[in-house]
Amino acid sequence: MQDQQDPIQHKVVVITGASSGLGEATARLLAERGARLVLGARRTDRINALAADLMRGGTQAVAVTTDVTDAQQVQALVDTAVQTYGRIDVLINNAGLMPHSPLDRRKIADWDRMIDVNLKGVLYGIAAALPPMQAQKSGHIINVSSVAGHKVRPGSAVYAATKSAVLMLSEGLRQEVKPYNIRTTVISPGAVATELPDSITEPDIAQAVRTFYRSAIPAATFARMVAFAMSQPDDVDINEILFRPTSQEV
Repeated sequence: MQDQQDPIQHKVVVITGASSGLGEATARLLAERGARLVLGARRTDRINALAADLMRGGTQAVAVTTDVTDAQQVQALVDTAVQTYGRIDVLINNAGLMPHSPLDRRKIADWDRMIDVNLKGVLYGIAAALPPMQAQKSGHIINVSSVAGHKVRPGSAVYAATKSAVLMLSEGLRQEVKPYNIRTTVISPGAVATELPDSITEPDIAQAVRTFYRSAIPAATFARMVAFAMSQPDDVDINEILFRPTSQEV
């Protein structure tokens, strides 16, 4: 009996926020599985170094400097995938930030950043990916929410609101793309080791979150969730994955 080809092999995957954390870990795992990658992130040096490292290992990878708050840059990221590989099979809307603070501190600039990156950035990715996926009558859009999208805690109201919105957006998208054979997945991680706590601008909140994150699990855990959803047969659509460290109570 011949070995079956890995279902991830040769898939064209676009990842936002790919320069570190969840995005980088996912890029590395999918590269091992034979995917062709288009990596987007704001930090040009980091994204170029990651693409170069993956290419040394035999992966086809392209880096595109991308700020997801700019719809034109997100469009250019997806266009690069189509121009380079002729299609886009998977979009992973991963870019995000988490500057927690109590509402009465009125951190309006932080609120705006979270809405622009966590919600509007996802919308821009969907807007860019839908036309080519609709034309090819296939594709998979993976959006990143959070446990915070299911359960709000003091200090996380705006972050939780953006991640809850991603849940609703993903469900609406799921229903709308059925005629085009497009799959949708929303993944909600708990405490996973990333740079997210570094985006917190309030020192006391940052310290509390870092204490909470002492039990964080590796970013590779998230990457395995992505690979699981991508690896299903074409007639199986994994719509939602919610996971935490075993020790995480909330």
